[in-house]
Amino acid sequence: MTEPMEVSLDSLIQGLRDFIESSDRYVDEINNMIIQRKKSLVIDFHDLLISNKDLADMLLERPQLIMQAGSEAVRQAITERDPELAKSVRNFYMRFRRLPESLPIRKLRSEVLGRLIMVEGIITRQTPPRHYLRKSVFRCSQCGYEVEIPQPTTGFVQPPKRCPKCGAINSMVFVEERSEFIDWQKIIVQEKPEELPPGQLPRSIEAILLDDLVDTVKPGDRVYLVGVMNLDLADLRKGKPPVVSSFMDVNYVESQQRELVEIEITPEDEKRILDLAKMPDVRERIIRSIAPSIYGMEDIKEAIACLLFGGVPKVYPDGIRVRGDIHILLVGDPGMAKTQLLRFVTKIAPRAVYTTGKGSSAAGLTAAVVREKDTGEFYLEAGALVLADTGVAVIDEIDKMDAKDRVAIHEALEQQTVSIAKAGIVATLNARCSVLAAANPAFGRYLPNRTVAENVDLPVTLLSRFDLIFIIRDEPNLDRDKAIAEHITTLHAGEVPEGFTEIISPDLLRKYIAYARKHVKPVLTPEARERIVQFYVQMRAKSREPDSPIAITARQLEALIRLAEAEAKMRLSPVVEAEDADRAIRLFMKYLSSVGIDIESGKIDIDIIMTGKPKSAQERLALVMNILAQLEDANGGKPVRIEDLYREAESAGLDRQAVDKAINMLLKSGDVYTPRPGYIKLIRL
Repeated sequence: MTEPMEVSLDSLIQGLRDFIESSDRYVDEINNMIIQRKKSLVIDFHDLLISNKDLADMLLERPQLIMQAGSEAVRQAITERDPELAKSVRNFYMRFRRLPESLPIRKLRSEVLGRLIMVEGIITRQTPPRHYLRKSVFRCSQCGYEVEIPQPTTGFVQPPKRCPKCGAINSMVFVEERSEFIDWQKIIVQEKPEELPPGQLPRSIEAILLDDLVDTVKPGDRVYLVGVMNLDLADLRKGKPPVVSSFMDVNYVESQQRELVEIEITPEDEKRILDLAKMPDVRERIIRSIAPSIYGMEDIKEAIACLLFGGVPKVYPDGIRVRGDIHILLVGDPGMAKTQLLRFVTKIAPRAVYTTGKGSSAAGLTAAVVREKDTGEFYLEAGALVLADTGVAVIDEIDKMDAKDRVAIHEALEQQTVSIAKAGIVATLNARCSVLAAANPAFGRYLPNRTVAENVDLPVTLLSRFDLIFIIRDEPNLDRDKAIAEHITTLHAGEVPEGFTEIISPDLLRKYIAYARKHVKPVLTPEARERIVQFYVQMRAKSREPDSPIAITARQLEALIRLAEAEAKMRLSPVVEAEDADRAIRLFMKYLSSVGIDIESGKIDIDIIMTGKPKSAQERLALVMNILAQLEDANGGKPVRIEDLYREAESAGLDRQAVDKAINMLLKSGDVYTPRPGYIKLIRL
């Protein structure tokens, strides 16, 4: 290995100055820095390599020296153009991006120490910003002599025990107002799931962000970092093995997963988006473009399109916020492509987080309180619903989640916030996201003679918060089965199935959705309002008879408005027209007719979703409990023989099967118990 050639700092500064001034691009960047009062000039490594290969090579081998020279080169360039800005800003930076290659996190070894490298990963933790002592100043209390000591990123360099001038012992006092502090933040970057070898746990590195890099990224972001791997010498302790950990001093960081508002839409993209919106069949094209490799399911795909576009959030004059995000639950037999639908949404949504019920805890979905190992402070680590803020949270196999963990989702679904009160931290985090969830039937396959609450192992309090619930049943049908088989075999043969030529490319669809969510806020027209009001009143009219179930409530009315707004957004329309309202009503009736039908009466009953029991079942339960209470009173409050309950219920018009069903429901809800075989007793509070 050859010894590095000694180069003066002044020659490096001049070389970087020449590079900046010879490029129109970076001269413009310097001028923009002055206008926007920025501290950092970002250099593309490829540009430096073409202009001055020696400097580019030295940057990789001796990055600290080049960065020091780059900082001074930027300061000189700013000073020539705006001396006042140069005086007011203490530190300028030259930052470098797009190195020739990105190193996998698990391949970082000792040979990269002190070199400039680039890594990619996902931010999993982030500390709050703190104050980093970059340069400490100590003053002698006897003679006033001052000493400046630059401080490393880790550890602390102690002041001299003796004054260098007068020799006084222990006289050096820290001078806060003369010392230099900058913002400091630690992040944990974990390797990306797609880079994870089979059967291996993900590895991570610590990285330090300084000054204007602080808070530029957040947990959940996919990022690439350019920086220098250094040793944490604070790990060295007397009597301990000389083994130290490493961290990255970050020079540049950029998020690869931009937020909705940050998706780059060029003027050419905007023209394509507006041209697409003018097509008369734009809505049908969007629906066909949702998971086109999955055959059929047009209604479900239209509902998912509505979820992606979303409604319009509103804040009423009294301060109450009404969500605009749409929540959808898919319940289906195994092998019906539920997971593929969810995976597609994860890829096409401008911002999405995917998780599974079995692998998620309450803290993992909402937020966890984590102790920082260096300071012992507690800080929040965002969960999936918080990371999906302003996007879509996709939860597969939600039925497999532990009951105690599912409780955490309730607030996020309706209020779109996550409240935390742990370890002295009381906070409310935003979780303004749509939720697309999938569940499998509790009995293996969906049983049509049972309610959705009985088929799915989910509490009704959770089911009632979904705007739409779709049942996907695997029912043999000759024509449909043949069409599915031909569709799948065509895809496997590498051919293009029918209709694939009229779909929108995923990239354009993603930008179209982002554009609609950002710019389009449709308002209900009088005609659309009339359709929705008329539908609501007609459905409520069915409930006016004393024995009729409740068909719809105000919660479903708000869901209907959100769906109509989403239908209008698909056309980039500033208003919700009657056609949008009709399509929303059709989708909603599809949902009610598959989930909200009382099997016994054949009527639509929203209580099946809101309470888990249709009105007929509630009346049967009430009748059985009344008969049981009367028999207990007649028996002096003692347990009642079940045979006596059968006999009395039969005289009231209930057969044994209906009574058994009611008893099972009452046992499950904890309203009755069986003290001994053949007897039953009410639990009276």
